[in-house]
Amino acid sequence: MVGGNHARERILATMNFQQLRIIWETIRRNFNLTEAANALFTSQSGVSKHIKDLEDELGVEIFERKDKRLLGLTEPGKELAIIVEQHALDAQHIEQLAEQFVNRDQGQLTIATTHTQAQ
Repeated sequence: MVGGNHARERILATMNFQQLRIIWETIRRNFNLTEAANALFTSQSGVSKHIKDLEDELGVEIFERKDKRLLGLTEPGKELAIIVEQHALDAQHIEQLAEQFVNRDQGQLTIATTHTQAQ
């Protein structure tokens, strides 16, 4: 089992959040790599490379393909999609939390007074 743990640690060490974002955006964009790339402000070739790198790291194909075209998710891809969706939601929650702390000292103060008091 020790060998399995080392392999898992290697995968976790090289997998990154950008790869997961690319997987999520590719799924959201109906497997259209150009649209996913545009949504992520990167190139289509960069998206393709990240997907291929992650598949190589995991040792499974995430997407069903016909030539270079993505058609859908493989069984491992379907399982991964569930996890990636949760990570995307977690990332949104982290951003919202950070925004609450950044903006906690900001707000609107309204002071009402009569014309006599204002003089």
